Amino acid sequence: MKITWYGHACFGVESEGYRIVLDPYEKVRGYEPLHLTANEVLCSHDHFDHNCRAAVKVTGAKSPFRISAVAAFHDDQEGALRGKNTVHIMGAEGLTVVHLGDLGHQLNRQQTALLRGCDVLLIPVGGTYTVDPIGAKAVVDALHPRIVVPMHYRRGNIGFENIAPLEEFLALFPAEQVHELAGNSFDVTPALSGVVVPRYQA
Repeated sequence: MKITWYGHACFGVESEGYRIVLDPYEKVRGYEPLHLTANEVLCSHDHFDHNCRAAVKVTGAKSPFRISAVAAFHDDQEGALRGKNTVHIMGAEGLTVVHLGDLGHQLNRQQTALLRGCDVLLIPVGGTYTVDPIGAKAVVDALHPRIVVPMHYRRGNIGFENIAPLEEFLALFPAEQVHELAGNSFDVTPALSGVVVPRYQA
């Protein structure tokens, strides 16, 4: 299975030549406009930085993925501030990838039971609109994923100006557990674990 980060909270998850694009953005500071091709598009919620389906050309194919969803919220007040958020679970090749969307709260017992032990966790870490770095670390500690991929953060001149820099989240892990990549994609191999940070590529 291959994971590609296109910027902000947008990822491609690919297996057997079938690609799912998650949470394509319309406009986010520092990121180039998206022009993607995929077999399927999934959006966690209908905010402009997560639901730009028009940026993805969809082509038909038979999916090897098992996809399920877990209902959550975009804030810590049961959606009263920013509404609902959908967590997507994708399984293929004996692997499970979880995209948390704009999760804004700690998971309850039922949600945790459904997501615990996934192979790859795509998690927002910037705060303001989602869990902040410390809150994101608490989610990671509850779910025990093998691979953690942060998203929805600020770094240099990319990302919303009012969210936390990625470095605040990375500082919560031992340095030897953090792997900064040279590119924006990686294969999910048995040897890979820890915090994986793809490099943005326009």
